[in-house]
Amino acid sequence: MEPLAARTVPDLVAAVARRWPDGVAVVDGAVRLTFAALADEVDRFARALAFRGVRAGDRVSIWAPNSWHWVVAALGTMSAGAVLVPLNTRFKGAEAGYILRRTRARLLFTVEPFLGNDYVGMLAGEDLPDLETVVVFGRTPFADTGSAVLDKVRPDDLSDISFTSGTTGLPKGAMLTHGQTTALYATWSELAGLRAGDRYLIVNPFFHTFGLKAGIIACLLRGATIVSQPVFDVDTTLQLVEQERITVLPGPPTLYLSILDHPDRHRRDLSSLRVAVTGAAVVPVAMIERMRAELSFATILTAYGLTESCGTVTMCRADDDPLTIATTCGRAVPGVEVRVVGEPGEVVVRGYNVMRGYFEDEAATKSTVDADGWLHTGDIGVLDERGYLRITDRLKDMFIVGGFNTYPAEIEQTLAGHVAVVEAAVVGVPDERLGEVGRAFVVVRAGARTSEAELIGYCRERLANYKVPRTVVFVDALPRNAGGKVLKGVLRGEPDRR
Repeated sequence: MEPLAARTVPDLVAAVARRWPDGVAVVDGAVRLTFAALADEVDRFARALAFRGVRAGDRVSIWAPNSWHWVVAALGTMSAGAVLVPLNTRFKGAEAGYILRRTRARLLFTVEPFLGNDYVGMLAGEDLPDLETVVVFGRTPFADTGSAVLDKVRPDDLSDISFTSGTTGLPKGAMLTHGQTTALYATWSELAGLRAGDRYLIVNPFFHTFGLKAGIIACLLRGATIVSQPVFDVDTTLQLVEQERITVLPGPPTLYLSILDHPDRHRRDLSSLRVAVTGAAVVPVAMIERMRAELSFATILTAYGLTESCGTVTMCRADDDPLTIATTCGRAVPGVEVRVVGEPGEVVVRGYNVMRGYFEDEAATKSTVDADGWLHTGDIGVLDERGYLRITDRLKDMFIVGGFNTYPAEIEQTLAGHVAVVEAAVVGVPDERLGEVGRAFVVVRAGARTSEAELIGYCRERLANYKVPRTVVFVDALPRNAGGKVLKGVLRGEPDRR
């Protein structure tokens, strides 16, 4: 079955409601929305935004865990012609405040305190002159639509600004469009084998392109059911797979390893599972083999992408063997070019999926997307004779913690703010559960005293938890080359190639 022909998010919401009005669109606990009901909720939300003066191009942010409210708010924001700015639920107030200020977001949608996170409270000390309204899902009234008329949304209009950190440690907002999103995830859903009536458990956060685009948008394109899980917990995941007869379960390798190694897995009926899509970390060959042998997955794929590429660049194909799936990221999706400059060398990407640039940052855009349209990813890789990509290193020192991109520069800047720290360098080190975690190498000021526990606690107060180093190593000096650059490879225990 072909995906729905829609080039904007509002057209997609309307099309899926016409095709499968009574199909189940969203499952969130006791809440069940059909596609027709979802379309009504989205339209009401969009008109409520318009009634409050939100116009095409205005930025609207969501800072909340996965829920049916998030789905409606995101689709409603984009249907109103506004630009969605998703915020990572693990952010602290300063991290969220920076993005809200940077985008001059007019409205913020959030939740009551959740898992110890008081999102509204964390913003109390932030200077947010453009933020007019904070709406708490389920508490703040937000239903009056008046006689609001919606602006027409076009494929080239921005749908979202998704922020990604860079080597400077300051997040940058990748501008992505309706046309890119609908076209790319029509392809993604086809290669993944998503079908009408599939039940897709979205554990990946909605604020990430994996959850938003390869999740919510892909489900709408195929008429699949979104089953929302707010936080990954393996017991809850196993319960939902059995209870909701889940057929599609993408996620980082951590998710599958947790399921495979769970002592009560055999007590659950997981026979409905059919499709798995993973990536974002090293994938063990043994894990792919176990997923096929011990679980019921018929399709297991790995993929590669980055926020600046709308989330997807390459994908494996359904008939690829376990070794290919585990050791490569697949080959370029149709309409996208991938090259490696050198052998190995930097991975560069060109195609309709490349962002429209970083929000109000022309210099960063020019340093990332060259004059010929090639997106310089900062990843080092090799292409085999079949065109399959293997990522071998990261030019920008980024490492991945449980599926989350983590940038050392931001953590290093935070550590440098501690009164006892002269300088710090952070690298990713292997971790059995999360793939990689941070290790900080710290030089302490003469006469100052601190401890590993103190510095980890200092970071935990200021950074999302996945960014917090798990270990701290105190050193007299950081290893450097003749030009003064810190030798991260030496810190990781690699040979010195200076």
